Amino acid sequence: MAESTDELKTEKVLTIADSITVGELAEVLNLSVTTLVGELFKNGIAATINQRIDFETATIIVEELGLDVTLEKKSTSSEGPTRRVHELSDKAVDRAPIVAVMGHVDHGKTSLLDAILQQKVVEGEAGGITQHISAYQTVRNGRSITLLDTPGHEAFAALRQHGATLTDVVIIVVAADDGVKPQTVEAIRFARSANAKIVVAINKIDKDTANPQLVKTQLATEHNLNPEEWGGDTVMVEVSAKTGQGIDKLLDMVLLVADLEELKADIDVPAEGLVIESHMEVGRGPVVGLLVEQGVLRPSAFLVAGTTYAKIRTLQDFAGKTLKEAGPSTPVTISGFKELPQFGDTFVVVKSEKEARAQASATRIEAERNAASTNVTGADLLKLMTQQHEAEDFNVIVKADVQGSLTSVIDSLRLIETGGQISLHIVSSGVGNITENDVRLAADGKTVIYGFNVDLSPAVKRLATREKAEVRLFRVIYELLDDAKNSMEKLLAPEVVETQIGTLEIKGVFRTLKDLVIAGGQVKSGKITAGLLVRATRKVEGETEIIGEAKVTSVQREKTEAKEVFEGDMCGLSLETTKKLVLQEGDILEFFTRELVERTL
Repeated sequence: MAESTDELKTEKVLTIADSITVGELAEVLNLSVTTLVGELFKNGIAATINQRIDFETATIIVEELGLDVTLEKKSTSSEGPTRRVHELSDKAVDRAPIVAVMGHVDHGKTSLLDAILQQKVVEGEAGGITQHISAYQTVRNGRSITLLDTPGHEAFAALRQHGATLTDVVIIVVAADDGVKPQTVEAIRFARSANAKIVVAINKIDKDTANPQLVKTQLATEHNLNPEEWGGDTVMVEVSAKTGQGIDKLLDMVLLVADLEELKADIDVPAEGLVIESHMEVGRGPVVGLLVEQGVLRPSAFLVAGTTYAKIRTLQDFAGKTLKEAGPSTPVTISGFKELPQFGDTFVVVKSEKEARAQASATRIEAERNAASTNVTGADLLKLMTQQHEAEDFNVIVKADVQGSLTSVIDSLRLIETGGQISLHIVSSGVGNITENDVRLAADGKTVIYGFNVDLSPAVKRLATREKAEVRLFRVIYELLDDAKNSMEKLLAPEVVETQIGTLEIKGVFRTLKDLVIAGGQVKSGKITAGLLVRATRKVEGETEIIGEAKVTSVQREKTEAKEVFEGDMCGLSLETTKKLVLQEGDILEFFTRELVERTL
């Protein structure tokens, strides 16, 4: 055993995966499972030998044990939904630019898109807010432009960021009557991080309060986007989505900026691209929106996206028109997936169903091995180690119309800051309408079902009423998040707040009974009034000790009842006690109020 301990004390660097079972970690560290389980238990985690913990938790435990071991995370090939870099061949052909339209909520980006496409997209959006990424194509002077309408509300930041990663040009819409706002700044940051070119559309110039010069000044001085007419290199076009003014010029400028990038793609390669949306449709099953980046996509092709695969049954453009093929920069909608892929998954065409199934299965197994299957996270552990009281549980079931919205709702719920006071548990989630099974899961009376852009059938509604299951439907995400936050706040126990009013030093004790103390002293700070609470403290061997609490029933000054006594004054006190309180000369009385205050997040 001594030999083993010495070995542990030798400086080591150990490499482990994103997640690891307790048993595997014990073996790596040359520790007994009992020792490791015991350390986890000390930190509030009742773990078993087969339970998985993440890398951060493992690191914390190593530090807690005082081992001279450094853990390093095993590198993985996947870094998330970022755009792949392609080595283009000599046969690469020109492709249409992919253009994301971004901007602050209510600045008119979807209305601008309507004006470009000459269709009413905005009327179908709840609260006038884009709820998911939609892809379209338009033609200007015989050339195609792919347009991505990205969400404007702050809760859809993840969606918006993803939109930027697959974009060549970003049109940032800024209202001429409102100027640069937080989501404007966010869009600029995303565009720059994606190395996309920026074109600014200064919208609503038809309004009397429009001030495009102010917008240009804000962008130039605060964000280093200098207009071309000022000698800079940022194209800025004044437009009106309402009247159509400047729309053609805006598209011409987008094409001009794109031309400078010499956008190309290979077509003689297996098609690949990104999943930009997915949802369930009655009679069709999983329906998935894709953006082709390389190659040509055709019906009957086999493709893999994340942990699922498909044989393409139907291939349609953004308007629902059937396509025989779709080349680079083309947004399409397909059916044929076995399950819904995740928003942001990369898809690639393979030769056969067997190969597709094998790749999807391998990806699923790898995902299960990593953090997605982790039972205990470092965040969980740190919360357990630092929280001062038991956290309340808030259990939710989330259903949404499309995969992208589902992801955003769940991510946004998890981002609600509770300071460790509330533990959010996603009991279940999925795409599609609320089902009887969802209701049964919530029949415990402790779970809320959130439906986002989904429906509740009469039969399910009756079941929910009978089972007293809480079902809440929303069309606008910030209303859902506000409701969740309010619900979490209701779970919080009121906070006990004490406010110090004054202090007094005891100069004499005149009577001590079981429930009454009469004493006198000098006010050292603040003031003293009848009705205040009192905490009596005493110095014992240099340490201050609390010897009891009481309530002031009356205050006397110069043998006369006094309403209040201030700093420096001498006074007499009558104190009501629940148990005998023995005071002595030199004790300090602290006077305070105590109240219950509703806690908020």
